[in-house]
Amino acid sequence: MIEIRRLEPGDRDRWEELFRAYLRFYGRELDQAAYDRAWREISSGTRLHGRGAWLDGRLVGIAHFLVHPSSSEPDLCYLEDLFTDPDVRGRGVASALVGALRDWAREQGCGSVYWQTHESNAVARRLYDELATFEGFVVYTLPVGDVSTEIGGR
Repeated sequence: MIEIRRLEPGDRDRWEELFRAYLRFYGRELDQAAYDRAWREISSGTRLHGRGAWLDGRLVGIAHFLVHPSSSEPDLCYLEDLFTDPDVRGRGVASALVGALRDWAREQGCGSVYWQTHESNAVARRLYDELATFEGFVVYTLPVGDVSTEIGGR
């Protein structure tokens, strides 16, 4: 049976293993300070939240999420990161995490839960197509750090 619960201080090391594996999947790596900051935010549970999935007593999946206001409906819950240990994929861990997140969001008065994934992530997209509705939106990202080109001057 899969147990979903809030991450606790003793989960830190395994959480970081899973989070590093998630970021590696997307070709990213963070410095240690970023992992420490993420853990502090998730542990505080004020702006960023986290849940873990345990199977046979072992942490095998993580989800990070936040709530934000919406101009046209109740608050929205954004599922920022979702990762399942590859050794247990296909056993319902990701579905259990998404289901628990949906229930949590409902309790918080959110109108919906949404997330994004890379278009090439075919395995995850098959699951997501079963769990949710793809509404056709395309995501654009505008970095705000040291940008050399002005908007409109491209």
